[in-house]
Amino acid sequence: MCGIVGIFSQKNVATELYESLIHLQHRGQDTAGILTCDERMHIKIGRGRASEVFQPHDMQELKGNMGLAHLRYPTSGGHTLAEAQPLTTTFPYGIGLIHNGNIANYQELKELLKEERRYLNSLSDSEILMHYFATFLAEHPQAQSSKEFFKHICTAVNKIFELATGAYSIITSIVGMGMVVFRDPHGIRPLVMGARASDHGKTDYIFASEDIPFYSLGFETAGDIAPGEVVFIDMEGQIFRKILNKKEYTPCVFEYVYFARPDAIMNGISVYHSRLRMGQNLAKAWKAKHPEIIPDVVVPIPFTSNTPALAFARELGARYSEGLYKNVFIGRTFIMPTPEKRLKSVRTKLRPQVAELKDKKVLLLDDSIVRGTTSREIVKMVRDAGAKEVYLVSACPPVKFPCYYGIHIPTKSELIANQYPDEASIAQALDVDVLMYQTLGDLKEAVLQDQAEIKELCMACLSGCYGAGKPQGV
Repeated sequence: MCGIVGIFSQKNVATELYESLIHLQHRGQDTAGILTCDERMHIKIGRGRASEVFQPHDMQELKGNMGLAHLRYPTSGGHTLAEAQPLTTTFPYGIGLIHNGNIANYQELKELLKEERRYLNSLSDSEILMHYFATFLAEHPQAQSSKEFFKHICTAVNKIFELATGAYSIITSIVGMGMVVFRDPHGIRPLVMGARASDHGKTDYIFASEDIPFYSLGFETAGDIAPGEVVFIDMEGQIFRKILNKKEYTPCVFEYVYFARPDAIMNGISVYHSRLRMGQNLAKAWKAKHPEIIPDVVVPIPFTSNTPALAFARELGARYSEGLYKNVFIGRTFIMPTPEKRLKSVRTKLRPQVAELKDKKVLLLDDSIVRGTTSREIVKMVRDAGAKEVYLVSACPPVKFPCYYGIHIPTKSELIANQYPDEASIAQALDVDVLMYQTLGDLKEAVLQDQAEIKELCMACLSGCYGAGKPQGV
């Protein structure tokens, strides 16, 4: 799960790419990178957040009206700068590539490359995609027009669709040719498009994981890249689009539960409204299951849970309270690379407000319960603050299966829902008086309510149904 953005403009794009990364920082904090193009590629990558990697003088050195930017949340490969993006190759063109998602048949494709005596410089599945894209483009002679080049692009991307399984939203820049954007046939990872009128009577374009950078940069949302669609913008700003291989549209449900910012609209669905309905559905289920229990306060585990907690409290008629204060300068624990770092950061980033918790029946609402280590530590903090009773509800059903599409849940044994036989024993393990999960049906309804186009969601980590394939031997 990474943050990606590409901009094609009539002016230098470096500063706007950087600003976009600031908006998307919640999607990755391992590495940050920007690549721009004029007659050649200019690139800067580094470890940490965008504000730590880039300095004002970088914006002057990153020249060009077309560029890519990436924030990495590692779900595969290593933790070295070799895995940082954008990735580049100079064959058969100067190509830059950024990727959000995960290739499920990575090992199989890696072995195919070895058989062709081609080797990788990293452990990144994104490098595999770049190699194949470049190779398939090289199979065609030099195009005489943008229309002809788009045909070559379609052929190359179609071969990738046939070859690669899993989730992939891709933005590439090709020196002297333009920008190419495509999304896997199931549309698992989000990819939103924006447009704005430029000062030269032409149109500027932006593509990003979420639409949240668009407003401050003056772009209007122009819809989503469709599953299996490829888009090409040539150097004159002409745009070419074609859906090549669309399968069942199944966007990732965890984007709406946790990853995306509340004000984002992806796949035509408001994240904020989805989370409100998650909280509302949870409260209705709580009233049906525990009508005798009314908490004194409903406390979100900030910040992703604030929206569903607000709706839960309103539906239940209980008081909403920010009983846990979050230090906004600490990163998101879920996307930290090790359990030790996740656990250590909990007490650093959260502080209980004793006056809001002491001698009260406290209902904690979290977006999800994955490994359980963070939940256990938070419950202890709330009890130490003097809570009389502690209840825990999750806006997401039990996470029981690994994700092979871009969320770092590598083994079933790590997941607390697989470590205990039932909800009561999980509650005991977490030291809560009552535990309740959202149901699969209520979660699906919360996200897809009033949706005509999308009938299903990718809920592989909840249901074990891997519609876009999984690694061999799993």
